[in-house]
Amino acid sequence: MKSLKIRLDLNKKQTTLCRKHAGVARHAYNWGVAECQKAFEAGQKIPSAIDLHKRLVAEVKTEHGWYYEVSKCAPQQALRNLQ
Repeated sequence: MKSLKIRLDLNKKQTTLCRKHAGVARHAYNWGVAECQKAFEAGQKIPSAIDLHKRLVAEVKTEHGWYYEVSKCAPQQALRNLQ
């Protein structure tokens, strides 16, 4: 068997961008968890990743401008992982 060990050598700008992506994904995931818990406690159906993303865009992105500094894929994937 063979294995590959890969290391990323990022410059400061790339490191900052990776951390921003991780932060947005973390925030979206935690927001999604809170929304799912609210729905569960209210006896409602748990929202899907698509529903959560639509609400995220409508409610959260307008309040937090730093969401627009990263790719839209970061929060989308975080919500897919939550589902």
